[in-house]
Amino acid sequence: MKKLLSYIFWGLLFGGFVFGADSSGESAGVSAYAYEIGKVFNLPLTNAILTTWIVSIAFILLVRFTVGKPGLIPNKAQLVFESLIESLKGLLEPILGKKAFDIAFPLLLGFFVFILINNWSGIFPGIGVFGFQEVIGDEKGPIKYWLRPGSSDLNATLGLALIGMIAWAYICLRVSGAKFMIWELFGNKASKEETPKPIYLLLTPIFIGVGLIEMVSIAFRPVSLSFRLYGNVYGGENLLTSMTALAPWAVPVPFYFYEILVGVVQALIFTLLIAIYIGLITNHGEDH
Repeated sequence: MKKLLSYIFWGLLFGGFVFGADSSGESAGVSAYAYEIGKVFNLPLTNAILTTWIVSIAFILLVRFTVGKPGLIPNKAQLVFESLIESLKGLLEPILGKKAFDIAFPLLLGFFVFILINNWSGIFPGIGVFGFQEVIGDEKGPIKYWLRPGSSDLNATLGLALIGMIAWAYICLRVSGAKFMIWELFGNKASKEETPKPIYLLLTPIFIGVGLIEMVSIAFRPVSLSFRLYGNVYGGENLLTSMTALAPWAVPVPFYFYEILVGVVQALIFTLLIAIYIGLITNHGEDH
């Protein structure tokens, strides 16, 4: 019985079974869009949303049952999570500054953990494995999995990016104030005492122009954040699908370890970028 369960586990993890898909090693890749598998309260339920729910609930239960009630003498699971929190704290506090850290850190920690478990969900048993391949005319279309990583859906990554930018605006206004934000974007940074008045006046429209360019950059931040995360996770899905089609039991194994690394890096990049955006406004040292 144990051997049978072991075979099923490794088969789900590395087998790459796709019902209805071509087993000859040729495919049109994974669908770029989330596949609607049903409705909840008359709202569409996609494979990415379902996976996000499953993975999030499983993670909450894992923390609950392994850590339990935190104690002064931590168990091994509590030590793992405390180490993660302390590592992120040491990384993010110098970027955010002391004033913004207490407000921003819970959100950034949530971003990192949520994105990480969703990035890694693509290598969990049963996710990105079962599904079907569309047939468009005489040609085989993209593969649509019944479960796929939540961050492989552009809607999910765009939602995370928008939440991050709304939080950026709120935290910056709360910590630094509207007046300082406007000056930081459009104000003349030259010193009045050290700069001749004619040059100072000539620099003013230049700084205003730079501020307008910065506003365009801020407007495009959600696009860059969402497409960077989506592109890497979706590309990883296609990579694993292609390698699995070549030789399900051998070729994909190194790429699974590669996806573990990519999952960490992308979660960290997303979190760090939001922290940097906040820190550019809020972190000016105690002497300013």
